[in-house]
Amino acid sequence: MINAIQRAIDLKSTYNIRVINLSLGRPVMASYLTDPLNLAVEAAWNAGITVVVAAGNEGRNNSQNTNGYATIGAPGNDPFVITVGAMKTSTTGTRNDDLMASYSSKGPSLLDHIAKPDVVAPGNRVVSLYHSGETLSSTYPGNVMPYSYYQTAGSSSPSTSYMQLSGTSMATPVVAGAAALLVSSDSTLTPDMIKAKLMKTATKTFPTSSTTTDPDTGAVYTTYYDLFTVGAGYIDIAAALANTDRPTGLAISPTASVDASGHVTLSNGDTPLNGNTVVWGTDAGNGDPGFTLVWGTSTIWGTSTVTSPESTRATVKGEK
Repeated sequence: MINAIQRAIDLKSTYNIRVINLSLGRPVMASYLTDPLNLAVEAAWNAGITVVVAAGNEGRNNSQNTNGYATIGAPGNDPFVITVGAMKTSTTGTRNDDLMASYSSKGPSLLDHIAKPDVVAPGNRVVSLYHSGETLSSTYPGNVMPYSYYQTAGSSSPSTSYMQLSGTSMATPVVAGAAALLVSSDSTLTPDMIKAKLMKTATKTFPTSSTTTDPDTGAVYTTYYDLFTVGAGYIDIAAALANTDRPTGLAISPTASVDASGHVTLSNGDTPLNGNTVVWGTDAGNGDPGFTLVWGTSTIWGTSTVTSPESTRATVKGEK
């Protein structure tokens, strides 16, 4: 993967490569400051390539008693890249009933405590292209779409072209596509400008929480719509394209810290982030101005986690 990223950097000028989509990840094993995979994506970012990375599908993972928090994968833990979580569209054309996918990994990142994901996008039961005979189709034949899904009075036999999958790997290319559209509309936009625009214009209206029942196990998962779950919000491509701002500086994701009283704050280095100095806006999502999140002891660093039913590690097969 590192070689592939470097190859894209080498060929950037030849093919005008402006966006890299990384629908992949692995557990965080070192600080982003020293991890070779993180250094590779930062090299691409600094070369002018917007890197979009999947957050991971460990949001149901309670093996460390965190209720899915601190499960962001690498290189999605890097503060430079755009890290994407997954939403459920409820198979409707409106955004009003869209909810978070319970399997979407949550921040902050291990070791460095980077606030992630940056944005969320549709990533549940997404229909996309596939090639007949691939491992995915043989492993999950039920995910191959029937012909009747696309043709009037068509056959119910499996399609040879389309498959339905769920996960942050499906949400990531939605954001990568948005980044490509922004580049197409204005070739002078830098990766930091693109990230800032997508985060600033993202929809920030969510319910306080939602629940999901696994159709296979019956397990119930509760998702809370906090900063470490939805990031800056639900991507709004039309709003991003309409935005005329010219952000300056770096759009690196901030670091989260907690004091002895359980007060969580975000900072860029030693400087707390609040008000208009961050692309999320002026509200932390809990009614507090700025970005001081008062969660008491209910943080991943405290003595307990956000109240949620106990759960075991689950394999994501899609949500209803």
